Amino acid sequence: MVPARYIAPVRLVTLLMDRSGATALLLCYTYRECEKDQYMARILLTGFEPFGSALVNPSQQLVQHLAHDGIAGAEIITAILPVAARHVPQQIQQLLIEHQPDWCIMLGLAEGRAQISFERIAINLADFRITDNAGDQLIDAPIVSNGPAAYFSTLPMRAMQEACIAVGTPAELSLSAGAYLCNLIFYTARHACETLGLATRAGFIHVPATPELAAQSARAIPSMSLNTMVVGLQAALGVLVNELATA
Repeated sequence: MVPARYIAPVRLVTLLMDRSGATALLLCYTYRECEKDQYMARILLTGFEPFGSALVNPSQQLVQHLAHDGIAGAEIITAILPVAARHVPQQIQQLLIEHQPDWCIMLGLAEGRAQISFERIAINLADFRITDNAGDQLIDAPIVSNGPAAYFSTLPMRAMQEACIAVGTPAELSLSAGAYLCNLIFYTARHACETLGLATRAGFIHVPATPELAAQSARAIPSMSLNTMVVGLQAALGVLVNELATA
């Protein structure tokens, strides 16, 4: 028997968070065909504002594109976060508690990477090579005092990587999320899930520079088109929806 199908609303919420923690809310609805009574996976998707000398941040652009296009069978909640260590931990914890997502996907820029990188591990160390956008530069500092040395991602990373590759987007599994804000938010999110008893599965994905950003760099760095990254991440997020649908 062919399942009944209907056009279901997919809620897209965009939270723009500034360095003080204030938010601006943009709410809209798109519609996707899905099976009747299908569970809607709730996905929290975050990116960062520009930092350093860059005028744009591909992670922010990707979040905006993915929110606009939507993912069939998913409710997408997005947040653009400040590159500021003094604010990000509280903000990501607030988002996790408020929205209780099934999945938390955090995106960030890694200049020098040639592929989308699914990060396997977050370490309890902040060691910034440059100041963040609030002027802070943490050196050899624990992210959480007396916290575990590291947390592993709880995403189905290999399946997500393979989904990217299948649609023509280069992707890899990575063992280092660095020691800047990307690692900090990754560790903080996983720590919040563990210590607050949240069922959310969380992980971090690094993305390459876009050609436009690479052209502005003082050194030669690899790049990937925004469209190629969008296609790959749509496939990767589809893995999350399918995993819940078949659970």
